[in-house]
Amino acid sequence: MNNERYLNATDILDYRHPLIQALIAERNWQSLSPYERVGAVYNFVRNEITFGYNRSDNLPASAVLKDGYGQCNTKSTLVMALFRALGIPCRFHGFTIYNDLQKGAIPVSLFWLAPRKILHSWVEVLWQGEWLDLEGFILDDRYLSAVQGKFADRNGAFSGYGIATPCLQKPGVEWSGSNTYIQKDGIADDLGVYDAPDGFYRERGTNLSGIRRFIFRHLFRHVMNANVKRIRRQADSQPENRTRPNGGHPSA
Repeated sequence: MNNERYLNATDILDYRHPLIQALIAERNWQSLSPYERVGAVYNFVRNEITFGYNRSDNLPASAVLKDGYGQCNTKSTLVMALFRALGIPCRFHGFTIYNDLQKGAIPVSLFWLAPRKILHSWVEVLWQGEWLDLEGFILDDRYLSAVQGKFADRNGAFSGYGIATPCLQKPGVEWSGSNTYIQKDGIADDLGVYDAPDGFYRERGTNLSGIRRFIFRHLFRHVMNANVKRIRRQADSQPENRTRPNGGHPSA
């Protein structure tokens, strides 16, 4: 297999940007084994790039890193850029998901803004000759733990708060050399695999356009992010969540 196409920099996967290169140098990720590189990037984007709503889905990876937060599409972009910068082949898989799984993360008063189906993506990484699906990095541990605590009696399937999983309390989001998911059960349409997100967004656009896009970018996303931060803070008052079986301790 010719992997060069899965290592290229693009306008969106701008891994040669000084911010991205400085991060890699600071963390000394180049010195790690391939397995450790995947895990280091995965855990960084999962927990140090917290869950939140950026101004657009098609931001360059460097802009997502600068924001310090992201959702499925923007976090996927950053994961891919970091993987490629470290010589790890990866590709983009696009979907739509039903907007119902965002209830709770998006306040009810703003839910009308979201289309019934919204664009979604995860990263496929080439690992030991096979493509693995990586989606579990979308929610940071602290946010996930807060939701788990809020619904502590839910041991089975759960949909809401940016989650669609067969088991809320054990969603399997840790990197261990296999697939990870957190929103898979909410998928509506499979839109196919792309070498990079650039082609996907050129073909599909982004989730909002026109006046809705303007209102989202300048007002509503800030309200949504405040709501996400409020939910995340609930983890601080739930000490039992700090060692929840979702995988590890909530991030600070």
